[in-house]
Amino acid sequence: MGKLIVISAPSGAGKTSIVHFLLGKTDVLSFSVSACSRARRDNETDGIDYHFLTVDEFQKEIKEDSFLEWEEVYKNQYYGTLKSEVERIWKEGKTVIFDVDVVGGLNIKKQYQKECLSIFIMPPSLAVLEERLQKRGSESKESLQKRVAKAKEEIAKRMEFDQVILNDDFEVACMETMEVIQKFIE
Repeated sequence: MGKLIVISAPSGAGKTSIVHFLLGKTDVLSFSVSACSRARRDNETDGIDYHFLTVDEFQKEIKEDSFLEWEEVYKNQYYGTLKSEVERIWKEGKTVIFDVDVVGGLNIKKQYQKECLSIFIMPPSLAVLEERLQKRGSESKESLQKRVAKAKEEIAKRMEFDQVILNDDFEVACMETMEVIQKFIE
């Protein structure tokens, strides 16, 4: 059995950017592509950013026990980790890295306590987080409010993670995350 690295954070805290940085710096890690039932954004590619499934397809995969973990984050918006992704990466002899929401990250950690390092990326503040989400331009006013409310709940769970890294300086956060991961893998 290989190792797993979970990177979790509220939406807009920078977890995806940090994961992309890490993947560009080492070939030991391989990205676990999550599945989701939300609409694909213009800059996203199926099978690279997510495995985009319809709600019906996602529910079928749940019934077939295809997920390591899954969650209905918002009404009919499912996210999950396919067991086949982890198996694929371990067969390549690499360490799995996840970019998942907080509940998903904690669920993975529960299943693989010794093999998993869980890292929470902390935004500098809720105001900065909201500003980052607004700059994306992909959120309606209502969905922005939902994400900020969810972020408050997620930040409250940060101490359940092995490491908490503050992302108020992107380069510093990337280097700190890299150091923690290298220690864990070695």
